[in-house]
Amino acid sequence: MSDISKVLIVGGGIGGLCAAIALRRQGISVDLVEIKSEWTVYGVGIIQQSNVVREMARLGVLDRYLDAAYAFEDVGIYDVQGQPLARIPGQRLAGPEYPANVGISRLALHQVLSGTAIELGTQVRLGLSVESLEQDATGVDVTFTDGSQGRYDLVVGADGVYSKVRGMLFGDTYRPRFTGQAVWRYNFPRHPSIDHLASYVGAEGNAGLVPLADNLMYMFSTSHEPGNPWYEPAQLAPLMRDRIGRMGGLVGELREQITDSAQVVYKPMEVVFVDEPWFKGRVLLIGDAAHATTPHLGQGAGMAIEDALVLSLELAGAGTLERRLERFMARRFERCKYISEHSILAGEREMAHDASFDRIGLTKAMLARTAEPI
Repeated sequence: MSDISKVLIVGGGIGGLCAAIALRRQGISVDLVEIKSEWTVYGVGIIQQSNVVREMARLGVLDRYLDAAYAFEDVGIYDVQGQPLARIPGQRLAGPEYPANVGISRLALHQVLSGTAIELGTQVRLGLSVESLEQDATGVDVTFTDGSQGRYDLVVGADGVYSKVRGMLFGDTYRPRFTGQAVWRYNFPRHPSIDHLASYVGAEGNAGLVPLADNLMYMFSTSHEPGNPWYEPAQLAPLMRDRIGRMGGLVGELREQITDSAQVVYKPMEVVFVDEPWFKGRVLLIGDAAHATTPHLGQGAGMAIEDALVLSLELAGAGTLERRLERFMARRFERCKYISEHSILAGEREMAHDASFDRIGLTKAMLARTAEPI
């Protein structure tokens, strides 16, 4: 490990923080820069499915946030009127003492990850990014946006779908693409029946309810938004109500409670996939910088978390840095490509109002694929 003793992580989101934690546990010195001057996260929550729960346990952070989360076992799939179609049992991949799945607010997760990274010795600087990278056979010279400089054995670009590091490596070859859809999210008090992930699917629309805590859940829904329009923030609540206007069951009952536009989180879906090795020399991309996808399979953040764990394991292994990064790619590329392609496919079938699309079969196949060891 003497050749990899100091790493720079660009980006302080879920992937970057998990990478910092994993590398610090390997004894590697880590600097992390985050372009936001205030380290905020957007609202609502996140689903951590069985494979993600497994990796968070391996990362040593799962126990730190379970009390602030909602543990659940199953995924329920319903039609758009709320009639049950399937119940898919979860797998306790992290061990019998842990739940199959977890729902947690993004803020609670961020607090645990950022706190853990800092406690482990990660040097964090906010309001900062990279200005330039110059690498040679033994390291990378980095100039930051404030004019300061540093030299690192490895630079990890975890700076999201609009990754600056990706542009430095590949130019304009890989640019984010709007898929035609957007996702809407809103928090509610948890309904007693939502003790599992409830997904409502059909040609008329798509939505879901996710438990986050004993007294909290969130709704998500997807919609076709041709041309990627910009909406006045004050109009987001009525627009979200309109997008789920054809849905019944509990989603329909909750619709009129969507009243506060300031609490609606609206996000156009943008995707990118680097269809070649995610590294050049001593600079590597992980997470959304390499493989941003849609939320249809609930695995976007999960793939970033897996990237972080696999990177730390491979850096601890034998061989040249190039060989270790090649092994990282061998473990990550096809898995992330599967999630990316099938998430996008689900969205395309939604926009086509394809009633014949087997969403249940895709969900089962995804769960089986992600349960495989990484």
